[in-house]
Amino acid sequence: MNPELYHADLEAKPEALAALAEALETGDPLAAVPSGIRRVVFLGMGSSRYAARVAALRLRAAGIDAVAEYASAASSYPAGPDTLVVAISATGGSRETLDAVARYRDRAFVLALTNRPGSPITEGADLTVPMLAGEERGGVACRTFQHTAALLLALHDRLTGAATGVPAVLRRTAEATSDLLDRRGEWLEAASDLLDGPHGVYTVAPAERLSSADQSALMFREGPRRAATACETGDWSHVDVYLTKTLDYRALFFPGSRYDEQAMEWIRERGSTVLTVGGELPDAKAAIRYRHDDDPLVSLLTEPLVAELIAARWWLDQS
Repeated sequence: MNPELYHADLEAKPEALAALAEALETGDPLAAVPSGIRRVVFLGMGSSRYAARVAALRLRAAGIDAVAEYASAASSYPAGPDTLVVAISATGGSRETLDAVARYRDRAFVLALTNRPGSPITEGADLTVPMLAGEERGGVACRTFQHTAALLLALHDRLTGAATGVPAVLRRTAEATSDLLDRRGEWLEAASDLLDGPHGVYTVAPAERLSSADQSALMFREGPRRAATACETGDWSHVDVYLTKTLDYRALFFPGSRYDEQAMEWIRERGSTVLTVGGELPDAKAAIRYRHDDDPLVSLLTEPLVAELIAARWWLDQS
């Protein structure tokens, strides 16, 4: 793992997104997914599962039985002809995911989503979909996380018949990403200082974009090795609120939940520090806005970049 190369990986996001948008317009990599799918089982670990958990929620809302399983779970849904198994591994070699998908090969339709075609995860798969994120030379899953979330949006459209227009979403995401990168001189130092407390960073997001909180917390842990924990906005008042009483509580907050104000009531009362991304909340210390941040799908794909850049800054300062 290398902080300089990780930073370069982040700077390459807009170009990679544009390339993915063009690839999706040229041909549908999901065209071979069979019709009549009733159940979707996502298998993955870490950021792969973060992206899948949000995708599973979207599919359930559309009436499809879907679950994002820890690949390390001893068992899950049984295989069947109407089951689609989506095995996600950027490297193609995640041990837990390889073990889990082995239970389904030749018993259900297996889709391997990976950044390395030809890797072990593709062996025996009925369909391989490349992430097209390019090499992540920094050793941290950042572009692959973003591309996983994007391709799972495309899978949602394939399974439900929705017309999200994923290539157009990707182009808006590239513009939003470029906007944050181009203007980082205006916000990055202040945001880094605001979240730089003695008791770690807490990330908060609505269920529909919980992957943003999960990925953000992971970036703080994986690069600069800071303590960080993610929480869903409504659940925050049941599980994380207690920490505001005893800690120097500093949160990276992604607005958009109907329960934003419920959380902010406690934060306001206890004088905790909140930095919002993509929207503004009363009594937050600061807000980072970016182009197209009123589009929930663009937010889903873009907003973790704020944490990724802060993590890169802290990591570089330590090296």
